[in-house]
Amino acid sequence: MKPVVLLVGKLPGIAQRMETALGDMAVEWLGAHDRDEVVRQLELEPNIRCVVIGGTLNDEIRGELVGVIASRRPDLTIHLKDRASGPEGMPGFVRKVVEAMVPH
Repeated sequence: MKPVVLLVGKLPGIAQRMETALGDMAVEWLGAHDRDEVVRQLELEPNIRCVVIGGTLNDEIRGELVGVIASRRPDLTIHLKDRASGPEGMPGFVRKVVEAMVPH
């Protein structure tokens, strides 16, 4: 069973985008776009190994998501992408996180 990375962002298709860009990585990608979807993914997928939150969400939402994730799954690391690199910086950021956090 592959480890799972939960990607949270405003842009639709974030999981498919990472699968296309990072298909060489031995992980499964899950996407979520709001609090309810994050909660649902956390409850349904026990194999999530880390969470990456994109920079397109505002700080209030990102802060709330960190609290929701940490309270439900304190075993997970949560990574917040910067805003400066824009959406095109997401694949590189995710690759670095996954290489560091997900066992090979």
